[in-house]
Amino acid sequence: MFENDPPKPAKLDLEQLSVDELKQRIEALKVDIAACEAEIEKKQAHKSAADDFFKS
Repeated sequence: MFENDPPKPAKLDLEQLSVDELKQRIEALKVDIAACEAEIEKKQAHKSAADDFFKS
């Protein structure tokens, strides 16, 4: 592992969470997923622009 890699979070014991806590966790994860997808799109757009620039 590299020094700059963040440590992996400990695995959460989902059995210990209530239904409401699980629903809140799902919503928080959906927000994180949307942020990751937006970042992927941004990076792909930058890569595509760079690829187009260097093709010329």
